[in-house]
Amino acid sequence: MADGIFVTVVGGNFFKESKQLQVGEIVRFVKDYDNEYDDEAIAVEMIGNGQVGYVANSTNTVARGTKSAGRIYDTFDDYSYGVVRFILKGNAIVKLLDYHEYLLQYEQYMIKTSFFIPKQ
Repeated sequence: MADGIFVTVVGGNFFKESKQLQVGEIVRFVKDYDNEYDDEAIAVEMIGNGQVGYVANSTNTVARGTKSAGRIYDTFDDYSYGVVRFILKGNAIVKLLDYHEYLLQYEQYMIKTSFFIPKQ
């Protein structure tokens, strides 16, 4: 894989309001302090859609070459950002972004999506 830290995003089918993640979309990682099943749970959210899944944290769900939630949990404070790079068997492979990468990716994403919004 390319340089950077990648994670697997799972569980999107459990969130009724969520939409399928697409390559190039920006997501936000939020530590889920109230998760009763996993002390290192990291929720994945999309702007305007809410929660769309979790960062995988089990040997059964973490795709080869990606890191688990437990391995990245202490690398950021309450939240961080990422960009979807691949879709693999219904799960998203997301690259973690540092703050400067996030600003660049967000600008490019907003320009791309606003280009396709029809004028009213």
